[in-house]
Amino acid sequence: MEIFANPDTWISLLTLTFMEVVLGIDNIVFISIVVGRLPQAEQGRGRTIGLTLALVFRIMLLLGISWIVNANTPLFTIDVPFVENDFPVSWRDIILFAGGLFLLAKSTTEIHNKLEGEEEGHGGAAKHGTLSKIIVQIILIDIVFSFDSILTAVGLAQHVEVMIVAVILAMGIMLIFAKMVSDFVNEHPTVKMLALSFLILIGFMLMVEAIHMHIPKGYIYFAMFFSLMVELLNMKLRKRTTPVHLRQNEVKEPGTL
Repeated sequence: MEIFANPDTWISLLTLTFMEVVLGIDNIVFISIVVGRLPQAEQGRGRTIGLTLALVFRIMLLLGISWIVNANTPLFTIDVPFVENDFPVSWRDIILFAGGLFLLAKSTTEIHNKLEGEEEGHGGAAKHGTLSKIIVQIILIDIVFSFDSILTAVGLAQHVEVMIVAVILAMGIMLIFAKMVSDFVNEHPTVKMLALSFLILIGFMLMVEAIHMHIPKGYIYFAMFFSLMVELLNMKLRKRTTPVHLRQNEVKEPGTL
């Protein structure tokens, strides 16, 4: 294609791919946590289905780029007391608010289950039902994260072809590292609790953006990175201070506190 003969196109492609990977961290963390409730044999399948659905939704939204561009068009307005102008509500606002509310509810429920020690059944019928329910949850959150991701893509690139290639590359990178991230999160209860806490923060951020109050995502991701580094240092310190005979006899129970 002629557009790929332009050096600026490659710069846009690399930049957009990097941004898609960064924005996809939220998606990977959510998928890792909900898939962690599946039996070990089904977790890989759940991750693959989740990220594949995310790719499909992103490409579908890119092909419907005209709808995305018009997603900020107000559908109706709300009369807010003590405010001079009416509050306009668009499809973007509805999707972001509903997605943020879902993240808040799901993350809070997961934290409650971990603290109270409530686990789902492990029978054959329960496994199938659990997989189906988790796929539905992944679909719902994929729609929200895909919408937010494509809005970023529209702002960084001018050609749909470049956006599609960047999304495919980003999803390929996330598929490669998804198992590593998922295993790490589920094998370390404190990291999992930290991830759930940040999903609550991201849900709140989505709801705030839905009411037209912008919070720079850089602050959120820096806080996530800083907290993760502190937790990694704590893990290393605990490992050094734990007697060898206790570490050898330690029984790991992923997903439990």
